[in-house]
Amino acid sequence: MDEKLLVIAGLALGTFAIRVGGYLLGASIPTTGRWASGLKALPGCLIAALLAVILVQGNPSEWAAATVALVVALSSRSLPLTMLSGVGAIWLLRSIV
Repeated sequence: MDEKLLVIAGLALGTFAIRVGGYLLGASIPTTGRWASGLKALPGCLIAALLAVILVQGNPSEWAAATVALVVALSSRSLPLTMLSGVGAIWLLRSIV
């Protein structure tokens, strides 16, 4: 068999194994109980931790943009609108300063 075909077959097999492995792992995650509630809260915790590090190291323009995003998030309850307002605020504030 040609070397290129072996590489393509190996990559296809690896891709298939990753997808099947992810499916099998996802199917084994509990849907009820302590683990399920912890896993449901995990993305929010990660975002909060990342933002905390950015804000601790940030300057006043980052704090102002975070405040704008927080006000938009609390008033609109819309994630895309919150993200747009935060990115727009930091872009505007960094261009001014």
